[in-house]
Amino acid sequence: MNYISRHMEDRILELSKSYSAILLTGPRQAGKTTMLQTLAERESVGRKYVSLDDLSIRDMAKNDPALFLQIHNPPVLIDEVQYAPELFTYIKIHIDKYHNPGDFWMTGSQIFRLMRGVQESLAGRVALLHMSPMSQREITGAPCVPFTTDFDRLLEESKRFKPVTTPELFNRLWLGSMPGLISGKYVDQNMYYSSYISTYIERDVRDISGAIDALKFNRFIISVAARTSQLLNYKALAEDADIDIQTSKSWINILETLGIIFLLHPYSNNVLKRTIKTPKVYFYDTGLVCYLTKWSSPEVAESGAMNGALLENFAVSEIMKSYQNAGREPYLYFYRDRDTKEIDVIMEGDGKLFPIEIKKTVSPDKRIFRSFGVIDKSPLQLGTGAVLCMAEQFIPYDRNNLIIPIGMI
Repeated sequence: MNYISRHMEDRILELSKSYSAILLTGPRQAGKTTMLQTLAERESVGRKYVSLDDLSIRDMAKNDPALFLQIHNPPVLIDEVQYAPELFTYIKIHIDKYHNPGDFWMTGSQIFRLMRGVQESLAGRVALLHMSPMSQREITGAPCVPFTTDFDRLLEESKRFKPVTTPELFNRLWLGSMPGLISGKYVDQNMYYSSYISTYIERDVRDISGAIDALKFNRFIISVAARTSQLLNYKALAEDADIDIQTSKSWINILETLGIIFLLHPYSNNVLKRTIKTPKVYFYDTGLVCYLTKWSSPEVAESGAMNGALLENFAVSEIMKSYQNAGREPYLYFYRDRDTKEIDVIMEGDGKLFPIEIKKTVSPDKRIFRSFGVIDKSPLQLGTGAVLCMAEQFIPYDRNNLIIPIGMI
């Protein structure tokens, strides 16, 4: 099995020169530990590795954190550190005493619990990064750059862009982006995702919330997948899984906490008062969506009723990953008002709003660009808009709007 380089590697090494602690969060099996162990092997400092998945080691970390750090002294890589938040206070004491950059590399899969402990003990002392499943740029070997609608950069990049057909894109979408599948370590997609849900997701949900009904939770996550790229409807999800609305909200929060899904919130301001308040839900890995919604092949997914939602999920998650991998905060929203006018994605930056539509078409209708005018009343300036679609090449539609192949994200 070949290791596939991750875009976050350089960022980790850069931050290790100035921060004593780095905390890398993200879902199980996203490649956090593999990447950090690979980087540790290239170091000359002899970094130790310890995993709190080991119950005896976890017990020591929780009940005698001072002894734990004596035995596993820095520089050290601590895996699944969320299991022993008691460590954070002692890590803080060590950092304040020695101030050694790169002493602690940590991973965690339960972001909610981690963040609380970090904020209490390591505020200002730890660099926080989030790793999702692999981006298409990582898979294809393209450079790490946050997605933008900057014409000059896209023009330069288009010179190296190899067109991606719709069947090829849906093959990528259907296969997903988990390193175990991409690297060839696992070849049976159905078996992989079935084990992933029962081994990791259900176990972590129990760890966070206590006992759960596995059958109801399975119906719940299938219902969420069937509604990907749509407005989040807690009531409908609760009815599908035969649970109450409060449990529905709790399980959504847990899936978000575990890095399985993310919510895109609507853009609004004091001027745009008719915008809705409900977020949209997306998965970081479209392969998991295809498994849960039972699309048996890329061809069936491409022709099926969910093809537009799957393509939108794919595009939005790739934009999100492009920012996370660069260690930058993604300011992404969508727009929908009570008159049902909508824009799939709005990127905010440099005092501007950049509207983006996502369409499964080779030649987008010019009327799509007219919808961008709904945010003209915003106090922020309207930036370059774009339609992400199945076009074979990058072309400007006019001086203010671009047509960008989805494969260029």
